[in-house]
Amino acid sequence: MNGEQQYDADAGSSVEEMEFNWDEYLEDTGAIAAPHGSFKHVDTSLQNGFAPGMKLEVAVKSDQNTYWVATIITTCGQLLLLRYDGYGEDRKADFWCDILTADLHPIGWCQQNKKILKVPEGIKDKIPDQEEFLQRVLKGACSAPANLLEGLHRGKNPLDLIAPGSRLELQNSRDSLEAWIVTVVENVGGRLKLRYEGLEDLDKFDQWLFYLDPFLHQVGWAAQHGYSLQPPSAIRSLRSEADWQEILKKVKEEEEESSVPTDLFKDKPVIGVHSFSEGMKLEAVDPMAPFVISPATVLKVYNDKYFMIEIDDLRAERASSQRYVCHLNSAGIFPVQWSLKNGLHLSPPPGYPGQDFDWADYLKQCGAEAAPQSCFPLLTSDHGFKENMKLEAVNPVDPEEVCIATVTKLKDSYLWLQLEGSKKPVPECIVSVESMNIFPVGWCETNGYQLRPPRKAIVNKQKKIAVVQPEKQILSSRTVHDGLKNQELNSSDSVVINGKYCCPKIYFNHRCFSGPYLNKGRIAELPQSVGPGNCVLVLKEVLTLLINAAYKPSRVLRELQLDEEAAWHGHGETLKAKYKGKSYRATVEVVRTADRVADFCRKTCIKLECCPNLFGPQMVLDKCSENCSVLTKTKYTHYYGKRKNKRIGRPPGGHSNLEVAMKKPNKRRKRRKHFFVHKKKRSSTSVDNTPAGSPQGSGAEEEDDQDEVDEESLTEDSTSEHQDELLEESEVSEKKSLSSSPTQSELSHSLAQDRDKRKRKLRTFSFSDDENKPPSPKDIKMEVAEKLQLDSNPLEWSVADVVRFLKSTDCAPLARIFLDQEIDGQALLLLTLPTVQECMDLKLGPAIKLCHHIERVKLAFYQQFAN
Repeated sequence: MNGEQQYDADAGSSVEEMEFNWDEYLEDTGAIAAPHGSFKHVDTSLQNGFAPGMKLEVAVKSDQNTYWVATIITTCGQLLLLRYDGYGEDRKADFWCDILTADLHPIGWCQQNKKILKVPEGIKDKIPDQEEFLQRVLKGACSAPANLLEGLHRGKNPLDLIAPGSRLELQNSRDSLEAWIVTVVENVGGRLKLRYEGLEDLDKFDQWLFYLDPFLHQVGWAAQHGYSLQPPSAIRSLRSEADWQEILKKVKEEEEESSVPTDLFKDKPVIGVHSFSEGMKLEAVDPMAPFVISPATVLKVYNDKYFMIEIDDLRAERASSQRYVCHLNSAGIFPVQWSLKNGLHLSPPPGYPGQDFDWADYLKQCGAEAAPQSCFPLLTSDHGFKENMKLEAVNPVDPEEVCIATVTKLKDSYLWLQLEGSKKPVPECIVSVESMNIFPVGWCETNGYQLRPPRKAIVNKQKKIAVVQPEKQILSSRTVHDGLKNQELNSSDSVVINGKYCCPKIYFNHRCFSGPYLNKGRIAELPQSVGPGNCVLVLKEVLTLLINAAYKPSRVLRELQLDEEAAWHGHGETLKAKYKGKSYRATVEVVRTADRVADFCRKTCIKLECCPNLFGPQMVLDKCSENCSVLTKTKYTHYYGKRKNKRIGRPPGGHSNLEVAMKKPNKRRKRRKHFFVHKKKRSSTSVDNTPAGSPQGSGAEEEDDQDEVDEESLTEDSTSEHQDELLEESEVSEKKSLSSSPTQSELSHSLAQDRDKRKRKLRTFSFSDDENKPPSPKDIKMEVAEKLQLDSNPLEWSVADVVRFLKSTDCAPLARIFLDQEIDGQALLLLTLPTVQECMDLKLGPAIKLCHHIERVKLAFYQQFAN
């Protein structure tokens, strides 16, 4: 371990998992959600089984032993709004009741149970003949379902009746119309995971279907409609015929226990009569791979409701055929030339000679006729969907996944959806607006199902475990480079996208000069790299990280903000910044293609007045090509910044190619008076953990550059400036007005001498020549071994005394925390390593260095003042 700094290579991560929030996502993307009313199957599934107009018998409030007929006005979950029959359109007597607690019964219950039907007092005068009135209002009336008013199912949502273990019959839609028993494994808001009976724990053949699917029926449907119960050919060979018959016998014995109420399927779409005949040609989308439109043939007609189509394949040797059963209202079947009329690409059949497909030649070549337009139902465009709307959709390649989907195109009643966040990239899917595999925004969250979050750019986070001991040195840059190289080779990139739009890795070269806006300590804490991935996603992530690493995030956001007068060359992205409890937002231009990424990174660095290599596709290893290590924040700001009255010569190091445009001087704010007011505690992330001797030190915090912030756009930025002034004041004010206190004056004089002495010593191993070069062990030992002599009792130190002491050490950047937290001498002596880490939220290295100086004060206190 001697002289080592370990790197955890396992810290590289692929797609970043995060808690997804639809509201934030829609706000960030500027998109809108598809209207809930466009998902009719979801609306149906939310109904509680009771509908307005249904009638039931309910106990009269004034006399609980009598009942009267009431009509359902509206429903809300398990609550019903009822009106006694006889009130007509008068709503004053409407009342709500809870299905679980109210005395409600289906029509006819009173007669069966010898209960009294009696007209309520409020309408007694309107109904002279009770018997005649009841005959009239109950003629042709629909009674509320008895199973939802009584027994175990009382008050339950009908969907809850399809519980795991329930049995249904499923038609085989790939080979024939034979049906087989399936068991419900899972019910997610009406979307059922089904397993063929007899397969027990074998989930290879499981299917996901919505409960209203036309091919799904209650047990007994096949026998009633003349279809045989046979296991599909795909699983038939897994068991003997005798075993299948035994399974069927067992199911019939347990039919009562596992049956699902028939009422549940009353809202299923009714299958109409078709007019297709064998050999007809049409265009179709394979529901198992709905990515292209292809020529297809009616292979077989079963009856007036069902027929089979096959996707055309002209190859002599084909492994398998794509065929499936359809009905009149099946999605994805179109008349010949539908693609051409709608400007869509029709994929020629495999084996078709030539590239340009022509239906007239193809029909002549096959000797077939096109299915007439009258065979197809009318397509509607009145559905509420629009381009760029967001929804949730099932991944056709992996039905377990429900992904975020964007409507990219619409034609009649069909949508083209781009799925986001799928484990494997999926082409655009062609889906009917009536598909039961699409859902409104928030459906997964409502039903407790995992929605695949959108794919984010890969962030390779590198954990550093550093043992901060003065006599040890960090790894050589060559060793670090080799380690990073190995990590890069071992990490797998899970984002597969078009190369033109694929952004390479963007490296954060934290050794480079970070300029006046960015906090070097926070830059060092950023991930080693972001990407590869989609250009817009990667660059948005990079800019967000940089904004959060700024002294004033709002200021950096303003620097990056797209100038309204500038030419538009890329893609506008909305970025956010938070500063002093306020949120800011701006549109920032981001390039979309990989060939412009390097130039974009360089120009952004120049905007932020930092080294052009601070971030970009190039990793800086030992020495930056811009020789930025010779720059200090003061030199850089005076030359490139806005304070032209004290301009110095061109900075050394050949840094002339920074191309920073000089900005027009803004109107300065009047400098505020130096009132010593303690502001609220700043967030812990604002601590600058820059090592001692670094060119940056704490200079950025003390710059007057902050004064020039445009007051109209960022009026909140004055607080940081005021705290900077307080820090400066704590150093200067004592020299002018503390002569009244001899002890403090002596302490101030002594500390000033001590500070000068330390500065001279620190210059011997300053990082100004190469900020990556660590101090030699001998020099550090010399400084550590030096015994601290105090001129005053630290118990009597004020906050300003503590701040002055810290600024005389290599922990000067941390002085701001002590000022914010109002830590005086007594509090200083009570600080320990756990307290420093927990309350100041410091990393281990800076915390240990700080505690080292605190322990020196404690030791000096015990030796000089404790007795």
